[in-house]
Amino acid sequence: MSGSEVFVGIDVAKAQLDVALRPTGQAWQVPQTDAGIAALVTRLQGLAPTLIVLEATGGLEVRLLAALGAAHLPVVLLNPRQVRDFARATGHLAKTDALDAQVLAHFAEALRPTPRPLPDAAAQALGALLVRRRQLVAMLTAERTRQSLATTAPAPVRRQLRDHIRWLEKRLADVDRDLRQSLRASPLWRESDQVLQSVPGVGPVLSVTLLAELPELGQLDRKQIAALVGVAPLNRDSGALRGKRAIWGGRAAVRAALYMGALVATRHNPVIAALYQRLLAAGKPKKVALVACMHKLLLILNAMLAHRTRWQAPPPSDSTAALTRAHP
Repeated sequence: MSGSEVFVGIDVAKAQLDVALRPTGQAWQVPQTDAGIAALVTRLQGLAPTLIVLEATGGLEVRLLAALGAAHLPVVLLNPRQVRDFARATGHLAKTDALDAQVLAHFAEALRPTPRPLPDAAAQALGALLVRRRQLVAMLTAERTRQSLATTAPAPVRRQLRDHIRWLEKRLADVDRDLRQSLRASPLWRESDQVLQSVPGVGPVLSVTLLAELPELGQLDRKQIAALVGVAPLNRDSGALRGKRAIWGGRAAVRAALYMGALVATRHNPVIAALYQRLLAAGKPKKVALVACMHKLLLILNAMLAHRTRWQAPPPSDSTAALTRAHP
């Protein structure tokens, strides 16, 4: 490590930002305000850090992340679970904002995660719409469940449930309309959306989710993109024990949308359907086979977006082999 390298950890809270540097151990606080963020960015530009890391905090980090990205500073947003696992592994059991900033700086220095491209303002707006859509779908599902269980409830209760369900359905339709308009507003997004939706099994929700929440799609190799999403099976071995491989971590929202896309693709996409049936015939559980289909579908989409090519159905005689050659 060069003596001039500087690693920065920033713990984000509602009112303040705790900053820590490695290897010097220097630390300070700034208020979580526009002026405080601007001053912090200016100070960090003077330090020319090798890497800056912060963890996702439910949206509190968005302003800071955007400011750092706009200043072309190398920043990585971490999953909080990664940070806590690293803290425990390095003996940091206590938890305060200042200590968390030190842990983040240590994480940056020790592991050096690769900075990823940050979504621009339009992509962040698209991501916010997706979050709202998931919230509406969850509320709508809950209300429909309550309605099905309220057959003997008083009439006013049933009427309220019915009215609320109609209201939620209208709001969901509004969000879907806004998502479509956002895609049409950007020529690049429109082209990418058309490429993605040309694949059988990929609908508007999966396409928008990938564009908004996986900006790395088409820019990473197959192993990197699979690990980033969390569909690469991980070993669970120790000594002579050989445990079952499982997927975990990654971007849960992308994985959930990809699951639904793969489920549709097992019925309508000849390549994914052939893979799914082959795995079932080999005795694989349905869930394992479906995860493999998610992995395959993601790799296909990654290759297509990298080369800006639309879906071409392979010959029926050997669809899987043909697509593997076309989309390595």
